[in-house]
Order: sequence, then C-alpha cells, then structure tokens
Amino acid sequence: MYRAQSPPRKYEEYAYVLDFNPRGKSSTVRGREGIIITAIGENRLTLLEILGIANSTFEVGEKIYIGKEGRTKVESVLGKMEYEKISSSAQTELQNVVETIVTENESKFVEYLNKAQPLTPRIHALELIPGIGKTYMKTMLEEREKKLFESYEDLQERVGFKEPIKHITERIMDEITGESRMNLFVKR
Repeated sequence: MYRAQSPPRKYEEYAYVLDFNPRGKSSTVRGREGIIITAIGENRLTLLEILGIANSTFEVGEKIYIGKEGRTKVESVLGKMEYEKISSSAQTELQNVVETIVTENESKFVEYLNKAQPLTPRIHALELIPGIGKTYMKTMLEEREKKLFESYEDLQERVGFKEPIKHITERIMDEITGESRMNLFVKR
C-alpha cells in the first residue's frame, strides 16, 4: 500500500538570544535545569527555549547555531514558547532582534515582497504589512512586473515605500505577539 510521505520537518539552523538564565529551570521540559536561553529562530521566527552547554557564555542578541550537527554552545532545543510566557526582558529585546533578522536576511524578505500574492479577492498579502495600503501595493505590483526588486533600497527608490525594515519588523512583531490573525512570516 502506498503511503504519502509527510514533508520533512523544518528545523532552525540559527537562533538569536533574547534572554538567558545561567541557573534556570525549563518551562517546556519538566526537570531540565541549567543555562536556559530564550531565543528566536532566524528562519521560522518562532520563539524557542534552548538548553545551553554548561559553562558556555551567551550575550543578548547573539546569533547561535542550533542545527542538528556540530553544536558548540547548545545542548538541546527544548521547545517552542508563547510570547506571553517569555520574560519581560526577552519581550523588550524582541523588536531589536527581529529588526536585526529582517536586516541580515534582506534577500529572503525582498523575495517575499517579489512573490506575495492576493489572499482573497479583496486583500493582498502585501497590504498586511504596515505602511502598505492600496496605493503602495498597486505601485509595488506594477514595478515588480517590470523588474523584481533587488533590495530594500531598490524598493524604496522605485516605489517610495520608506523604511521597509521597520514595517516588516512591525508585521513580524504583530504575528509573534498574536495581534494578527494570519501569519505571513512566523511559522508556528
């Protein structure tokens, strides 16, 4: 009998540290103690609880490797976390770290803007990004027809859409905090 294979699970390779407790207790796995790190995954933008290797040091905002092979500072990824359950200092750091991710992964976000499609007959995915209303959306669609956007700067010059990093960051923050009903960037 033929069974459809489920798609391979996607795992984060890197995460950014939002907060850590050198003598913490896990909130996702009972009985796990040690260096408990709250981080955000670079690719799927999910909040994660991570167990650091004893005697490792961490900095808020630091990019750490959490992939399957060759971890140097991470013992294990304990699980996903909800925004409400992360510390207030992690919540405070989140916006800056998300902005860093949006800045450092420019090609990924520009590609999203180049490929975004209508969600319903009335709403286009681009309109869900703060600052993009019907006018900017129309101009963006016309411009990307002529030539795909190559960078945030290219987008700003051709469309006049100011501060795309700030607006994409704001959208991601709304998705992480649960303000938005639909996610464009955050994978649950």
